[in-house]
Amino acid sequence: MARDVSLKIRIGVGGWSYEQWRGVFYPKGLPHARELEYASRKLTSIEIDSTYYGSKKPESFIKWRDATPDDFVFSVKGTRFATNRRVLAEAAPSIERFFKSGVTELKAKLGPVNWQFATTKRFDPDDFGAFLKLLPRSVDGLTIRHAVEVRNASFRHPEFIALAREHGVAVVIAGDSKYPQIADVTAPFVYARIMGTTETEDAGYPASALDLWAKRAAAWARGASSDLETLAPQPQTSARDVFLYVISGFKVRNPLAAMALIERAG
Repeated sequence: MARDVSLKIRIGVGGWSYEQWRGVFYPKGLPHARELEYASRKLTSIEIDSTYYGSKKPESFIKWRDATPDDFVFSVKGTRFATNRRVLAEAAPSIERFFKSGVTELKAKLGPVNWQFATTKRFDPDDFGAFLKLLPRSVDGLTIRHAVEVRNASFRHPEFIALAREHGVAVVIAGDSKYPQIADVTAPFVYARIMGTTETEDAGYPASALDLWAKRAAAWARGASSDLETLAPQPQTSARDVFLYVISGFKVRNPLAAMALIERAG
């Protein structure tokens, strides 16, 4: 079935090469080399997480781009060498190397870049602001959208929200997790990662929770706010793209939860 290329809500998982998905999400006997091809036809987006740990080659991004449908979009984890440092203002060389690794070979399939920070990284307005200034708005003719995934409660501060809005950077919404949840919308798109799948539910989440996350995604896509608490509310705005990923939790169920959300959001 063809998908709507104007789709505003994109839903998926983090990564695609997991042994525990074989024979559950992936059909038995499916060659490992075809797993991305299969997953990209069941989901509408995937977050590439291996880029957080080390550089890839341009050929890898080209291969991933060519294996997926025309309307598919990847998000990409930014390198940890930019975020796992004491002075974020000194991250420029790492950010530059990351974009020179071939990320832009994804071309129109390149979605947001997620810069993930350690739980020990505290909010320093000056230093974090300096980091946001280093993030490029375009690379190789492509507009680059940025999200920051902060995991320390010190970021639950209106000054952080104002800083993210000033730079048009999304704050990743950590749903159903041990990390601080910051649900303020700070960019022309929303980036959510939900982490509450369990072994006891066939689709990872009970139907009521799936319905609720789909409802939240629809509200964000309309430009409205959701039921989640915010630190610095703002009026309803224009329509937004939404990227929602089912991450962590009981990982075997994550693709099934994402598929259930796609059905509800469609």
